[in-house]
Amino acid sequence: MANDAPPRWDRRMQQRLAHGEAAALGELYDRFASLVHNLAHRVLEDEEAADRVTREVFGYAWENPDAYDPKQGSLRSWIATLAHRQAVHRLREAEARAAADPAGDGAAGDGAAGAAGAAGARAGRTPEDIEERIREASVAARADYIVTSMPAPLRAALELAYFDRRDYRQTAAELGVTEDEARRRLRLGLQLLSTARAPLPEAGPPPGYGRAL
Repeated sequence: MANDAPPRWDRRMQQRLAHGEAAALGELYDRFASLVHNLAHRVLEDEEAADRVTREVFGYAWENPDAYDPKQGSLRSWIATLAHRQAVHRLREAEARAAADPAGDGAAGDGAAGAAGAAGARAGRTPEDIEERIREASVAARADYIVTSMPAPLRAALELAYFDRRDYRQTAAELGVTEDEARRRLRLGLQLLSTARAPLPEAGPPPGYGRAL
């Protein structure tokens, strides 16, 4: 996708992290922290909990750079997958805590209080309700990722058509393209967006991150 770094950058970043280069971690954070935080917040609906997931994801990338396989996709996609998996893990953890302590009297760990409080407000839900909430949050997070990662021409067409309520003729005029090209961009953008509901891999935490750091 358009916002993925060149594969050479991905491989070089992995090598720098493997060599323990602190500047590489800073560069990785600057490039992807907003992505990670936004995905986590989409799932957890809590700023503090999203901050915690962000720290965990970059901590894991720093300690386990060899877990990234360039043959499986871009570094951006790997980081986004880690963010989603860890956010879902923390959401389930918060829901379980709320179910066990509906009064909210138990102590919450660093970064967990907000998510636990949000879960507590939803206490009493069935496991099926919780899994549906996770599915909805996952689809929303994936849709956000797809929109922000798709090629700029497709994203611009979608934004004009669906956020600014332009028809395809108006979209074509604002983008300076033919009506056929505007329709093509909208069709491709929608095809990409439709994959947000595709089945996702089992959402477990990154290995070794099943507990608070």
